[in-house]
Amino acid sequence: MKKSDSTMINTRQELQWNGKEYDFYSIKALQKYGFTDIDSLPYSIRILLENLLRHAQSNFVTEEDIHNLASWQPVMTEQKGIPFMPSRVVLQDFTGVPALVDMAALRSAMARAGGDPAKLNLFIPADLVIDHSIQVDRSGDSESFDYNVKREFERNKERYTMLRWGQKAFENFRVIPPGTGIVHQVNLEYLATVIGEATNDGRTVLHPDSVLGTDSHTTMINGLGVLGWGVGGIEAEAVLLGQPYSMQIPEVVGVRLTGKLKKGITATDLVLTVTEFLRAKGVVGRFVEFFGPGIAKLSLPDRATIANMAPEYGATMGFFPVDEVTLNYLHTSGRDANLIKLVELYCKEQGLFLSQNTPDPQYSITYEIQLDQVEPSLAGPKKPQERIPLSQMQESFSKQLPSKTPLREGSYTIDGKQVHIKDGAVVIAAITSCTNTSNPAVMVGAGLLARKAIERGLQVKPWVKTSMAPGSKVVSHYLEQAGLMQPLEDLGFNVVGYGCTTCIGNSGPLNDELAKLIVQNNLLTTSVLSGNRNFEARIHPLVKSNYLCSPQLVVAYAIAGTTSIDMENEPLGKTKDGTPVYLKDIMPDEEEIKAIITKTVTPELFKNSYQDIFSGDERWHDLKTSGSNLFQWDSASTYIKEPPFFKKLSAEPAPLTDIKEAAILAIFGDTITTDHISPAGTIPTDSPAGKYLQQAGIAPDEFNSYGSRRGNHQVMVRGTFANIRIRNKMADREGGFTRYNETGEQMTIHEAAMLYKETSTPLIIFAGEDYGTGSSRDWAAKGTFLLGVKAVFAKSFERIHRSNLVGMGVLPLQFEPGTDAESLGISGNETITIEGLSKELIPGSQVTVTTQAKEGINISFQATIRLDNDREVEYYHHGGILHKVLRQILKEEKQNKRQ
Repeated sequence: MKKSDSTMINTRQELQWNGKEYDFYSIKALQKYGFTDIDSLPYSIRILLENLLRHAQSNFVTEEDIHNLASWQPVMTEQKGIPFMPSRVVLQDFTGVPALVDMAALRSAMARAGGDPAKLNLFIPADLVIDHSIQVDRSGDSESFDYNVKREFERNKERYTMLRWGQKAFENFRVIPPGTGIVHQVNLEYLATVIGEATNDGRTVLHPDSVLGTDSHTTMINGLGVLGWGVGGIEAEAVLLGQPYSMQIPEVVGVRLTGKLKKGITATDLVLTVTEFLRAKGVVGRFVEFFGPGIAKLSLPDRATIANMAPEYGATMGFFPVDEVTLNYLHTSGRDANLIKLVELYCKEQGLFLSQNTPDPQYSITYEIQLDQVEPSLAGPKKPQERIPLSQMQESFSKQLPSKTPLREGSYTIDGKQVHIKDGAVVIAAITSCTNTSNPAVMVGAGLLARKAIERGLQVKPWVKTSMAPGSKVVSHYLEQAGLMQPLEDLGFNVVGYGCTTCIGNSGPLNDELAKLIVQNNLLTTSVLSGNRNFEARIHPLVKSNYLCSPQLVVAYAIAGTTSIDMENEPLGKTKDGTPVYLKDIMPDEEEIKAIITKTVTPELFKNSYQDIFSGDERWHDLKTSGSNLFQWDSASTYIKEPPFFKKLSAEPAPLTDIKEAAILAIFGDTITTDHISPAGTIPTDSPAGKYLQQAGIAPDEFNSYGSRRGNHQVMVRGTFANIRIRNKMADREGGFTRYNETGEQMTIHEAAMLYKETSTPLIIFAGEDYGTGSSRDWAAKGTFLLGVKAVFAKSFERIHRSNLVGMGVLPLQFEPGTDAESLGISGNETITIEGLSKELIPGSQVTVTTQAKEGINISFQATIRLDNDREVEYYHHGGILHKVLRQILKEEKQNKRQ
């Protein structure tokens, strides 16, 4: 592209509709400034470009930023950064509560520094959906929902009270109470507008809706043509405080979809195929954009399913442009007719509307996926990209077992009857997660399969814990209207709550006798869930093999009771007269599914389901809060504590210094996830966090979960690197252990870190590829910081976690290609010195690392600083992004007082 010498780019224009005038910032108008190839840009780049044009008069967008992005090329010769200011932020409670705790702590710090805490407010709108705290304590009966919600409020009263306080104390902050739905499905069905309105100089300005979220599956909204992805809570807080989100201009991978899904193939089968394919191609840190004739054959919920799992295939997001399918969905989901027309007019005017006549954009690289080649699939047992064709599932499971030995087995008593199970027994079957519960086709399909199974006399095996947690009340309403809720309930798939449940690790307890049997006989039991994550120890600590699949297959495997079955050739069970019943006999017909959806999934259904979204029940209204704009910290609380991050903040940041004689806290391998670094599920009784809670007088059955305790740094720092499946090469046992080098003793990572802290010894972590993959979990970085870790070396970093480390003042360093801790001979008994930090830091520059070994050879090597732009260098200099923001606000307030 050619850029002109012109300055002061201004593309503001006018659009009229329905007797009203609107302004907008025209992307096409850049052509008059010499940018001639705007129409060939990927749609996602065009939306980023509009964002820069609209904020061109701000102090964080420069003309150079606009030139750099408008000059986007398929092959990027140089990495350049740009700012991005989203229209809004969405949060869920696991990440939203600690974010609010940080905001409250910032206000407390403001007050201590003599500032006005009320000045610290939210600059852009934020919606927090409480969806991560519901646990499956009870399931399989009509009382499950009420019981689980009651327990949810009992456990989380302190957290929810703080959220109620925040709703009143901060502007632009709305809370959607428990029992409403999952944040991403609520965002898709209700919150997102596709086109937003803002007031500027007294006029209404139209702009693309865009969102950042504190959950990595925020990408689901890309299925609606809305630009959005997950960030860490730390970054989200900075954005809410008026800071732009810093990002590299991305490469954009085009995925051309052709053909049409065969009958019986679900969106889940498709997304697992896409995940396997793109993870293998390597799209980490890139945008993915879908195009081609095949996307017109996909419903919008199908697109949202694919967009949802962008973190699993490694992309920043998986984007579908706005088209006729988008407009139809806006109508079906009950959006206002005037909004839908504005979406159409605006997107067509801006060149953001995809039709059969629009030319394909240029992409950095293009891949093709043929929809008619997709086959029934699962993924597991540990990673969402480990796709398994249904036809190979039995063989795949058998490979996990000891070779040439019979299946391990055992018996236990349930409801007075002896139950016999073997390796492969499905002990958890959960229809859960926004990925699939947002899609009527697979939910109706599951209901129809359940009905057909009941008609043939099939039942779920007694050892299977069944549950269903819809992503919104819309789902249960259309299942009820279609007469499909009853057959699901007859199989034990009663609604246990509206939230993430099993997918986030809130699967609740197994039967006590079953749990004992699993441990005593070392049984390899399994779970099947319609979720997006199956990382080690995430679903349940006693279930080592976890499989993602469609809701239909969740029901089928619950009936079979085992994953050690050939679903295509072996029967699920028998009728009363002994006739075998196969999966193909009860798999619903596509036309039958479509007919039910057409009849029951209507605009009125969505409008009625969302009309009281912010109301909450009596329990929500009974939560009492103070009217103060300062949060009243309770020293006795084990849920909410003021974090130490801002308690001793200096007026100016200290000069940067080299890291000298640091000890190695851990050496990890590849694919260490944020679940490994900062677990979300069960708190073991004998873990550092469990011992802390017991010392505070909390009984083990009241521990709740790591996720619910994220407002208490004392719990979370003890939970850092405490996953029971994490493997540190410095310890000879599985779990969160290390070797304390002063004595050679093995102990928990937290214990060792506290001993190092007593001697002011800085700490280092070494890891392999894809470090920090998984959920956008800010406590994975906060806990790392509180342990005293100053730098993390890895072969590669997941995008969100790397940013979070920078946001907490922890230095991410990347090995040179072909090297890692093992190839360098690092064993863990060395001390590490990193030189090159005391000079002026340049993004992407190198540092010199030297090791001093107790035994062995001292070495020196180079590593790349993964501070990717000048803003990140500035954040690191301040010791973290929020430290920089707080200093800036205090400085501005002092200047205003002088004036």
